[in-house]
Amino acid sequence: MAEQKRDYYEVLGVDKNADEATIKKAYRALAKKYHPDMNPGDKEAEKKFKEASEAYAILSDPEKKKQYDQFGHAAFEGGAGGYGGFDFNSADFSDIFGDIFGDFFGGGRRSRGNNGPMKGANIRTSVRITFEEAVFGVNKEIELTLKDECKTCHGSGAKPGTSPETCTKCGGKGQVVFTQQSFFGTVRNVQTCPECNGTGKVIKEKCADCRGTGYIASRKKIQVSIPAGIDNGQSVRIREKGEPGVNGGPRGDLLVEVIVARHPIFQRQDYNIYSTVPVSFAVAALGGDVLVDTVDGKVIYEVKPGTQTDTKVRLKGKGVPTLRNKEIRGDHYVTLVVQTPEKLTHEAKELLRQFDALTGDSLNAAQNLQGEKTEPKDNKKKKFWK
Repeated sequence: MAEQKRDYYEVLGVDKNADEATIKKAYRALAKKYHPDMNPGDKEAEKKFKEASEAYAILSDPEKKKQYDQFGHAAFEGGAGGYGGFDFNSADFSDIFGDIFGDFFGGGRRSRGNNGPMKGANIRTSVRITFEEAVFGVNKEIELTLKDECKTCHGSGAKPGTSPETCTKCGGKGQVVFTQQSFFGTVRNVQTCPECNGTGKVIKEKCADCRGTGYIASRKKIQVSIPAGIDNGQSVRIREKGEPGVNGGPRGDLLVEVIVARHPIFQRQDYNIYSTVPVSFAVAALGGDVLVDTVDGKVIYEVKPGTQTDTKVRLKGKGVPTLRNKEIRGDHYVTLVVQTPEKLTHEAKELLRQFDALTGDSLNAAQNLQGEKTEPKDNKKKKFWK
């Protein structure tokens, strides 16, 4: 006894009044879930995939859907091939599986023919600048190879006195249509014509100067205006300095990536600058002025008495200008690092001991805590002879 088929609407999980978009969306989800390539060796998944494909083939076709709504499965009984007697060869699944699997059937998604004017490709290059140039902006000159229309053939690529001919393979459309046998029948795909590369024209006799390309390449110098506040890795776009357009289309753009050199003192985060400044022990204890390097030059900062190491101070408006408005700037954050003196004279050591005795006697704190008094260590080497 033959297996009884399920209702097609039930298979796709849609209502009988569902529109074409809803049916397509439901099938796409099921096809992605149960496709044999996604479930290798799973017979149950393969069965559900075929069942969903049959349902979609009927419900996506207005005429077949009408017959099914009127007569049910009986409208298609007795057909050859396919799942349960259904013939898949009349169905077109290329748009569905172009969406889901990309180039699954070798032709990818179907696209519209277009051999009209098209914008040229963008060109990418890079330029190196200093930290200060990134902060305040700079004009740089770069040299690169650009293509210009051939003056001999005026961009046609054909020998003077001749013209490009209509491509016989695609009939001037720039695309070719081919059919391919898939898992569930014949799939119709569209690809760029390999003969004319999508232009719809072929050149029999090529221009001797440009060799049929229609363009002449040459080295050119271009001025690049780099705005204040630009950061490492960002790009400047120069309009219509890229590759020439196709079929009379505009040129592409030139994208110049900015590479900012490291600075020995400053570090940047967003629009703020960070640095460290050494502070002497005396200035940290008593207070005083220190010189701080900024991108605007040296500034004087007054250190408060009793300042501890790693104290952070903020210099407002001394950071990087914003790209939107160079008058608005970030801040400069300075970390004060107290320096411990390494080389002291005998007099300086005695004064430091007196200072310590007056401020807590920290030099003898450990001995005093243990109630012991130790003799000063003699760091001189002992002599074994008189």
